[in-house]
Amino acid sequence: MTYVLDKDLKDTLELVGQQVAKAESLWPPMNSAHEAYAVLLEEVDELWDHVKTNQKRRDLEAMKIECLQVAAMAIRFYRDVCNEKVVRK
Repeated sequence: MTYVLDKDLKDTLELVGQQVAKAESLWPPMNSAHEAYAVLLEEVDELWDHVKTNQKRRDLEAMKIECLQVAAMAIRFYRDVCNEKVVRK
């Protein structure tokens, strides 16, 4: 099955890719599923802080960055831990 990505999704995936590249340049690969989960949870918690903020005072740009970082850490989890070549468990 072939999927066609619309421009907005392509742009969003480009931004996620930039976050992945940034994280990989700053931090070594995650060593275990527990570590990866903790990193992902930290990013989700930071996003949750934005979600709990009153909508009139919410920093939308900061919330967008947190969304991208959650996606990026999920990708790092997949690449670093769920990689049969690396065999991190």
